[in-house]
Amino acid sequence: MTDAADPGPVAFVGLGMMGLPMASRLAAAGYSVRGSDLSTDALAAFERAGGKPCASPQEAAEGVSVLITMLPNGAAVRDVLLGAGAAASALRPGALVIDMSSSAPMETRWLAEDLSAIGIFLVDAPVSGGVKRAAAGTLAIMAGGDPVQIERARPILSAMGSTIVPTGEPGSGHAVKALNNYVSAAGLVAACEAVLIAEKFGVDPNVLVDVLNVSTGKNNSTELKLKPFILSGSFASGFSMALMAKDLRTAADLSEQLGVDAEGARDAAALWAEASAALGRAADHTEIHRFVAGRSGKPEKGG
Repeated sequence: MTDAADPGPVAFVGLGMMGLPMASRLAAAGYSVRGSDLSTDALAAFERAGGKPCASPQEAAEGVSVLITMLPNGAAVRDVLLGAGAAASALRPGALVIDMSSSAPMETRWLAEDLSAIGIFLVDAPVSGGVKRAAAGTLAIMAGGDPVQIERARPILSAMGSTIVPTGEPGSGHAVKALNNYVSAAGLVAACEAVLIAEKFGVDPNVLVDVLNVSTGKNNSTELKLKPFILSGSFASGFSMALMAKDLRTAADLSEQLGVDAEGARDAAALWAEASAALGRAADHTEIHRFVAGRSGKPEKGG
């Protein structure tokens, strides 16, 4: 068999809210998955899902040809691979690293260059879809890197996602992910503001949502977030405000690095950073409605 058809054991570093169901999907698809995480509870859950828990990223990486990272940011990815643990040094020559974290695009380019210098390939493959789609194996995956390496990664990615879109050079997957979340977050804030205005005028917010969803105002938030998570007051989508704020900062920083004057991205990054600071890192990203409502002087639903 070729390496693409049978990569052997796969290392998966980062078994958090998204990483655990993604790694579990790999195990369910028949891959031998070695998992590493700082949380003993996560490791225990991973073992119950059919994975092999490891004490460190380096132990998970020992002799494998594919290593996946699902970590909070690019700095954590670099530290795992090239820092004190040096997991990259434990990989087989010519191994493939698939970074599925939401990392900064320029940092990803530099990491790809540093890994290439020691004979390791990198594909950045961030995801969209949240915990529910991670558990179902239907994530949307954006893949940046050498087309040959993306095809090498495709069978593994297909066990976790239903849509895989090659995006271009290394770092482009992370760029597209950050920009997607900027557009998504902007749509969510607009929807929340529309709900508040409708309520103030005496319109039932549920009626507004129904109209939006059969009209040109329809977006992901109006379809999937307003009724189940915001109007219900549950605020339980499973994606944190802190992570959304980080992705928006990434999009705004990228625009500045490229010399693109993107006022909307800057404003969105500032708004979500303020909301995250006010509501706390544990807040769900749909709680942006509470923050927007609080600024307008209206008591927040669920607050």
